[in-house]
Amino acid sequence: MEPTKSTDLSEKITIGLAQISPVWLNRDKTISKVAGYIQQAEEKDCDLVVFGEALIPGYPFWVELTDGARFNNSVQKELYAHYLDQAVQVEAGHLDSLCEAAEHHQMAIYLGIIESPPDRGGHSLYCSLVYINPKGEIRSIHRKMMPTYEERLVWAIGDGHGLQVHPIGPFTVGGLNCWENWMPLSRAALYGLGEDLHVAVWPGSKRNTFDITPIIAKESRSYVASVSGLLHNNDLPDDIPHSKLIKDSCEGYLANGGSCLAGPDGEWVVEPLAGEEQLVVARINHQRVREERQNFDPAGHYSRPDVTRLIVNRKRQTLVEIIQGE
Repeated sequence: MEPTKSTDLSEKITIGLAQISPVWLNRDKTISKVAGYIQQAEEKDCDLVVFGEALIPGYPFWVELTDGARFNNSVQKELYAHYLDQAVQVEAGHLDSLCEAAEHHQMAIYLGIIESPPDRGGHSLYCSLVYINPKGEIRSIHRKMMPTYEERLVWAIGDGHGLQVHPIGPFTVGGLNCWENWMPLSRAALYGLGEDLHVAVWPGSKRNTFDITPIIAKESRSYVASVSGLLHNNDLPDDIPHSKLIKDSCEGYLANGGSCLAGPDGEWVVEPLAGEEQLVVARINHQRVREERQNFDPAGHYSRPDVTRLIVNRKRQTLVEIIQGE
């Protein structure tokens, strides 16, 4: 069992929902900001802190604002090249400081990143959800299996390798990115692995989290933490390609948050919060999961694996498989 900070591991853990803006399209400055919120979470005795989708270095909002589907367009090429330059490559040590912070504070972390993995050549981008355990070890990297709508112009299609769960105190936690949370079979895969705390990360918008969060909680009889980012027009930097074009194409919030937490009965523990950077902290009790599983357990006594079963392919998809000779 991986350690967590709670002294009452038999029942409860403390979870932090970090609803923050990135330093948009700047990897290193956003990592520093995340580290500051990890420190705040430690001061609140959190066992787990969660950050939004694609937070490092940020969601590609420019696509819908700058005619992103225009083929072979210099604007889109330059923005993509900058995005790729600021993306996270785990193998290059970009997350090492956050792993060290997790170990130092004995805290688990779920974090949304834009990943440029060398096992796919290093020049394609994946929307990935990273789990770092309290020992500072990266235990899973879940690449979003199907980017949504205009995201497909920027992000590549992921795989099932990261459909994994992890122990945190009495809980078993798993997570999905954004609209993956609407995919019944992806949810079912995590339920079948014993998940009873579900992490749903989003780029940010109350309209996304308000409906699906209690739906998943009621369906799974689990706690569901939806954690979103923020981004306001005023936060768009001047030192990125075509910044004026992007700023002139939007106003107000591009992402307004909506982070929230639902209990295993589908009722709100923390209602959706919009328009403000904040670390929201809640104490959750595993007994509530066990109580609600009494009448419905979707992977247990209320399942029929003799009739319907799910096959999950966890193989990491790569173009080249090396077979060594003698």
